[in-house]
Amino acid sequence: MNTSMTLEPRVAAILGALVADSASLGLHWLYDAERIAQIEKTKGLVFLQPDPSDYAGVSGYFAHGKKQAGDSSAYGELCLLMLRHIARHGKFYRVDYQSEYRSYFGPGGGYQGYIDSPTRLTLQTLLPLKPEDFPLQSGADDDQFAALAALPAIVAAHRESPDALNAKIEQAVRLTNHNDTAVAAAQYAGCALLAVLNGQPVQQALAGSLPFAGEKLRPLLEEALQVKTLDCAAVAKRFGNACHVPQGLPVIAHIAQHAPDYRSAIEENIRIGGDSCGRAIMLGAIVAAHISQQNSLHSIPLEWAAKLRNLAKVADAMARLA
Repeated sequence: MNTSMTLEPRVAAILGALVADSASLGLHWLYDAERIAQIEKTKGLVFLQPDPSDYAGVSGYFAHGKKQAGDSSAYGELCLLMLRHIARHGKFYRVDYQSEYRSYFGPGGGYQGYIDSPTRLTLQTLLPLKPEDFPLQSGADDDQFAALAALPAIVAAHRESPDALNAKIEQAVRLTNHNDTAVAAAQYAGCALLAVLNGQPVQQALAGSLPFAGEKLRPLLEEALQVKTLDCAAVAKRFGNACHVPQGLPVIAHIAQHAPDYRSAIEENIRIGGDSCGRAIMLGAIVAAHISQQNSLHSIPLEWAAKLRNLAKVADAMARLA
């Protein structure tokens, strides 16, 4: 029997992001849609144990050999790091967060797994410095999806105006992604999520946040939002399915606009392939928040949440955040 949880929208946004990321881990960075379809027939799509044989002979990169089913990707770990930071301190403090980031992702830290380019370059900046010397922008000039990973926690904890949120988002994003496109992507996604949390229908939130997307991303998002029915394969073919926000953000908007429920949204995202975990964070947050406002019967499946290995840490942080 499939059951879903009734959650307050801000809780749903955070849990929706982290469950979606973890659900996608087993086929993350597998780019071959036919291979994914074959795997789905025999093993399913979500919460799979990462298996190098799934990647053999096709386009993809097997990065999660040290991970287990239910673990988080680096994106999910970033989201949880920000959530725990805000829960601990009551709000975002830049230098403390940079210190926690360096300690967790750096040598000897708690994180074990693949280190992407933005993370590696950010650590190269922070590692030699004393905290008092940390720069305001410690991130790499890179528009990959690390830029969006911390957003669900930032937005869920936000109680001020959209303008104040945008300033906070820019500050946080430039700590890992010192890149204007990355900042614009995060501001668009963050404002869309805030609008949903404030009760706007998801279609209205996605369209109404377009002014925050910037000149490069706005026309791509407008094109994606004009697709009238759910057609993830066509949208992914048009925009791409790799790690950069000009590719993945239109796909997120398309799925969020049309997916009938949380389960469908996350499964469609995995079927597209590529950087499914990168897209999953904001897709899961927006869809879970929207569904929690509309119909809890189609929200995060209880059996999915139970498979999230970081669930106890998430629950503890969310309890303190409230």
